[in-house]
Amino acid sequence: MPLIWGIFINNQLFKSINKGFVKNLKLQAKKMVYINIFLFSMAAKRKQEMSLKEVIALITLLDDPDEVIYSQVKDRFVSLGPPAIPHLETAWENSFDAIMQKRIEIIIHTIQFERLQKALKAWAKEEQDDLLKGILILARYQYPDLDENKIKKQLHQIKQDVWLELHEDLTALEKVKIINHILFEVHQFSGNITNYHAPQNSFINNVLESKKGNPLMLSVVYILICKELNIPVYGINLPQHFVLAYLNDYANLMDVNNKTLSNNILFYINPFSKGLMFNQKDIDQFLKQLNLEPEAKYYLPCNNVEILKRCLNNLIFSYEKLGYMEKVTELKDLDKQI
Repeated sequence: MPLIWGIFINNQLFKSINKGFVKNLKLQAKKMVYINIFLFSMAAKRKQEMSLKEVIALITLLDDPDEVIYSQVKDRFVSLGPPAIPHLETAWENSFDAIMQKRIEIIIHTIQFERLQKALKAWAKEEQDDLLKGILILARYQYPDLDENKIKKQLHQIKQDVWLELHEDLTALEKVKIINHILFEVHQFSGNITNYHAPQNSFINNVLESKKGNPLMLSVVYILICKELNIPVYGINLPQHFVLAYLNDYANLMDVNNKTLSNNILFYINPFSKGLMFNQKDIDQFLKQLNLEPEAKYYLPCNNVEILKRCLNNLIFSYEKLGYMEKVTELKDLDKQI
């Protein structure tokens, strides 16, 4: 990575810009904007790096009332990608122009969203076995500066608390009782009944902090803990609900359409109800209440891509209820990536 990418634009220079110190530079840049942006774009195709001089010239144009010029400047910043963000953040901090600040926010969000799209698409193609990574990518939609190490430490602590209580002679039922005790009594996780459809329930960082979540995210936390402990617990993608299944150690998960797989499910778990355990007949009854015919997908484990798609659908529903249609559009676009 070129050294210049790591250079932050000096705060004093931005103050000078705000005072009009570079007014002549800005006027000259405006006259040459199309030529400059074209040359910068051509150079970028040959070599993806940026110069401090270019960044300063582009930033001086961010408060220009001409929407065409702003559009060109925005496109150039987006093409520069994440390395441009620190410079834009410094510009925002030193600007007193509301229009310029809003434009910077839009550009930064556009850069971050494009990066998110690429990351999610790559995960679905190459790393979908890593559920935590997919969930973290999704959390970055709302929290771009997410502290992943903090989340991993929180999950590790829960895992350690469970591990200390386990031993080899325990039955599956006894293991689940221990997990339930640690999660729902010691760490006091619970379903968010009061604000069931709040988008915060679908972001793992929020759930770990508040100890409240929707059925899906509580199940994700449960799955992640079990995976670290080699306990065969997997997600069941029910309509209007999400639960877990505890499988026989010898179950063949490679073929989810294998009808004999259901014979290897020892019992089901409902994390939203503090780990309540139940059987297949309870699912039969649940589907009957919804006037739905029983299908194999309602009884058998789903894959991680399906879990992320369910999470995206939950977020889309949440933001639709809140009237945040721009977020709805973006989340639908993310869903297309997987």
